[in-house]
Amino acid sequence: MSLLKKAADFKAFLIRAWALSLPYFKSEEKWKARALLASIVALNLAFVYTLVLFNEWNRFFYDALQEKNYPVFIEQLVRYTVLAFIYIIIAVYRFYLTQQLEMRWRAWMTRHYLQRWLDNRVYYHLELTRYAQLAPDQSPDNPDQRIQEDLKLFTTATVDLSMGLLNALVTFVSFVGILWALSGEFTFQWNGTEFAIPGFMLWVAILYCAVGTVLTHYVGRRLIPLNYEQQRREADFRHHLVRVREYSEAIALDRGETVEYKQLDLRFGYVLNNYLKLIDAQKRLTMFTASFGQASTVFPFIVAAPRFFSGAIQLGTMMQIASAFNRVQDSLSWFIDNYDSLAAWRATADRLTHFETAIQKASQVTPLSHETSVGADMQASDLSVDLPTGSRLLAHTALQVQPGDSILLSGPSGSGKSTLFRALAGIWPLASGHVSLPTSSMFIPQRPYFPNASLRDALAYPEPAEKYDDETLRQALRDAMLPQLVDQLDEMAAWSQKLSGGEQQRLALARVFLKKPSWVFADEATSALDEEAEKTLYGRLMVLVKSGNGAIISIAHRHSVATYHRHTWTLEKRSDQTVALFQLRQA
Repeated sequence: MSLLKKAADFKAFLIRAWALSLPYFKSEEKWKARALLASIVALNLAFVYTLVLFNEWNRFFYDALQEKNYPVFIEQLVRYTVLAFIYIIIAVYRFYLTQQLEMRWRAWMTRHYLQRWLDNRVYYHLELTRYAQLAPDQSPDNPDQRIQEDLKLFTTATVDLSMGLLNALVTFVSFVGILWALSGEFTFQWNGTEFAIPGFMLWVAILYCAVGTVLTHYVGRRLIPLNYEQQRREADFRHHLVRVREYSEAIALDRGETVEYKQLDLRFGYVLNNYLKLIDAQKRLTMFTASFGQASTVFPFIVAAPRFFSGAIQLGTMMQIASAFNRVQDSLSWFIDNYDSLAAWRATADRLTHFETAIQKASQVTPLSHETSVGADMQASDLSVDLPTGSRLLAHTALQVQPGDSILLSGPSGSGKSTLFRALAGIWPLASGHVSLPTSSMFIPQRPYFPNASLRDALAYPEPAEKYDDETLRQALRDAMLPQLVDQLDEMAAWSQKLSGGEQQRLALARVFLKKPSWVFADEATSALDEEAEKTLYGRLMVLVKSGNGAIISIAHRHSVATYHRHTWTLEKRSDQTVALFQLRQA
């Protein structure tokens, strides 16, 4: 890659990182954020100023030692005590305010991304595109890690690195004049002509750090992709651990521990393999930076020694030169000292910018015109629905369901019945057309979700449980044939794991009986129930929708469900096998 291409890529990265950083300082918390930032900058400037005073103190103190001047020695000890006290106060509050800024910034960005991730069903669209591989280059892995870990790393590293860079720049400006003035001239002869280089020590420091910076980048350049890959593999390993916990019962019943161990060990092996590469790269970088740092300790003394031994300068001046050289060298070595941190920061920023781009694209998805109305029927016009494979499910289809209808949607497994439901619900991104649903509509998914909370919260979800009194909640449980749970409203549990499959389906139906929608869309809502329970619950659903002048549309494979519906819609594959095209038929 050419230098111009690298420079262009780095410039583009800085623009993206700036775009990530700026919103907080323009948000509703902007004045607090800017005040904290200004205070931290002021404390950093004061911190550097104390270093300048310490540098000046070095000359007076060591001169007093050389001259055995006891009164000046005591005076400088008192001065040192005052400077040290000021230094400690500045260091403590610089740390405290920096932590405050990092915490507030992380809190704001976390809430900001949580809101955008949940708005417009972005979380659903991202998972769909990722697992269906609709746009793998645009689908970020593990959004939970991006929000929980990457935001923390980004805010912390951005503040620390930016303040460190500010310190380095201010330190360089503060000490460059001191080093120039103390360096004197370096004279040498070339072809009989004498040359003098003013500020020789300053030029030596600049050259020393320039060479070190170039070599550091050459030695440590592999850290950026390795850090990015490490974060991804750590997240994949953690994600699989979570899946084992979520599906613990199914794994236990299948005796799948050996397989899961192999899968976890495989993913952890990926983590270790990349980490070993990362360690190796860090070892080489540490070897260079440690050597560079050790050499810089004695380097200024070696350069200044001829002037000291010739009597041109005293010990105090030599110590001040060494101190100023080290400060200038430290400031110019900021890139060298922070290369590892910069590599990790860039990897984190790249992950977040990828996540930001994916959220922006997902939030702009407008698959179809969807509305709820107080109308008496459900209508779909010019409805086209595609499958994740790219095959077309429906093309320019018109649908209408009247109050009092009971419709069974049937078809072979995997034919797209649930996908059609998602399109009618307005959450499927690969659809176009217009859908109008009655306001009082409720969808029951194949896998109902229950929060790890009290039973009353799980039952009322997503509404607040306070909206319903205890007797109403208990009656809904009785209607769903869950009388054993009526006394457990305040029990906290992971209901998706505590309840059996049939109990989970009945709890999902209890939500319907609690909220009493007029229109019900049920996707395999009774597949885990016995026929007697299914008959009872479907009978109650029919009473519910009829009393609300609504309708019920069901997906089911069991023939017994058809007896509760007056009409059947069937999805059938056309003869052309190259593209999975389906047509809708009402009987």
